[in-house]
Amino acid sequence: MTTRKVSKAFNYKLDFQNTDFRKQPELYRVGVGEQGVLLVEPYKSEILPLWRFRTEAIAQESAQAIYAMFEVYLREKDFVGADMARKYLQMGFTRARRYANHASGKKYTQKQGDGEGEEKSYPYSQGSIHKGNEIQPQEKDAMTSEKAKAAAVFKTYWDIARQHADYLKQKKEFTEKYVS
Repeated sequence: MTTRKVSKAFNYKLDFQNTDFRKQPELYRVGVGEQGVLLVEPYKSEILPLWRFRTEAIAQESAQAIYAMFEVYLREKDFVGADMARKYLQMGFTRARRYANHASGKKYTQKQGDGEGEEKSYPYSQGSIHKGNEIQPQEKDAMTSEKAKAAAVFKTYWDIARQHADYLKQKKEFTEKYVS
């Protein structure tokens, strides 16, 4: 196995269609937040089918299943898998909160001509092309709705995962081995 060190930044230029990060963990970058969550295989195919947040009960079942996978990845010393599971827990929180705050899922108002001629290298890494526009009004029940409760479930599991002692140990080891 190679111990070549790589940059900390998530690399969106990799051939994600043909890269197995379980076999080539040295190519993985933690990045910031949820970067790569919908790209990194085989983890996306393993975790995404479990990821649901429509109701609090569905979120509870989903978060428990994803957290169980997180623990399996840690036991198998598969840091990339554990980090991807952590990202899905985080994404469960952020997406449920988005829909709790804005039922449409759209945070910003859209102005005519917004984004024309703009191109993002990868949409998930750059944020909305409407960023900077006015923020849509928050739902009246944003803190008590079913989506808010679903978000709280994912937040609980995400907090546990990101503070997990073995996760932090493996992250440090991974960073020392592969990141410059």
